Amino acid sequence: MERVRDVSDLPKAHLHLHFTGSMRPTTLLELADKYGVRLPEALTDALFSGEPPKLRATDERGWFRFQRLYDAARSCLREPEDIQRLVREAAEEDIRDGSGWLEIQVDPTSYAPRLGGLIPALEVILDAVEAASRDTGLGMRVLVAANRMKHPLDARTLARLAVRYRDRGVVGFGLSNDERRGMARDFDRAFAIAREGGLFAAPHGGELTGPASVRDCLDDLEARRIGHGVRAAEDPRLLSRLADRGVTCEVCPASNVALGVYEKPEDVPLRTLFEAGVPMALGADDPLLFGSRLAAQYDIARRHHFFTDAELAELARQSIRASAAPEDLREKLLSGVDDWLTA
Repeated sequence: MERVRDVSDLPKAHLHLHFTGSMRPTTLLELADKYGVRLPEALTDALFSGEPPKLRATDERGWFRFQRLYDAARSCLREPEDIQRLVREAAEEDIRDGSGWLEIQVDPTSYAPRLGGLIPALEVILDAVEAASRDTGLGMRVLVAANRMKHPLDARTLARLAVRYRDRGVVGFGLSNDERRGMARDFDRAFAIAREGGLFAAPHGGELTGPASVRDCLDDLEARRIGHGVRAAEDPRLLSRLADRGVTCEVCPASNVALGVYEKPEDVPLRTLFEAGVPMALGADDPLLFGSRLAAQYDIARRHHFFTDAELAELARQSIRASAAPEDLREKLLSGVDDWLTA
């Protein structure tokens, strides 16, 4: 009988992890107590039970409820030491799950009011990432993401700021929040600023809306990676286009089920994308709310989609190749994948 390898030992890159959503539940409870924040009952019940809150974001009311929980958690991050703790613990969790490279996604405007403004907020975040990387040994960089619920001019300001801090650890520019709001083309100038400044484009698309949102990310924003992208599975021609261009979809299976995009883990079209040749990077999205971290996404691929160890190794390779990791680190991680497979 073939030995089942531990997916936590499989070297991989983590390319889809949101900042506040990376927080440990225990950390959130401690910070809420520290600042006297009354968390929503749905969130505290989930934190104490160990089960993720029941969410369904397939309509705007459901998305609002999800966003309310997320905002409540974010309100507990008030001081630079809170940011430092979050980033360090996110790095520790990733290392435990076999990650050798993490690109954490953040909209610094969300933290600016409590951290002295937009520029100080980004600098606090980048300093925390640098310190956590140095202290833990995990390669880490930042993807700055605009909020599609805000005005496109705000995104342009954020893109210019992201480019300014490219030498301090910013590698990409994204677009997050409810993709049913705001057309991708409204943000094309912001993405042009980011690309011209040397950042790659990684907007969200193909999660809450269908294949058209993925096409918009490709056509209007020249995406190199797509946050989620799973709904591309509904359009074979789009799958071929993603595969031909080598555009990586940052697929987050547990998140897709938790938000009601798919009913069950086996409904997430991992196998469809994989067999179409679309590169994938499995991600945890928001472990705080969805209850599972990086290695668990590989377990979903194994248990619910019957990925073999060789196929899991290929998923890990795809995540590494799609990352902004330096070439020497990529080679080290890819060699580690081979070692995992032959051990």
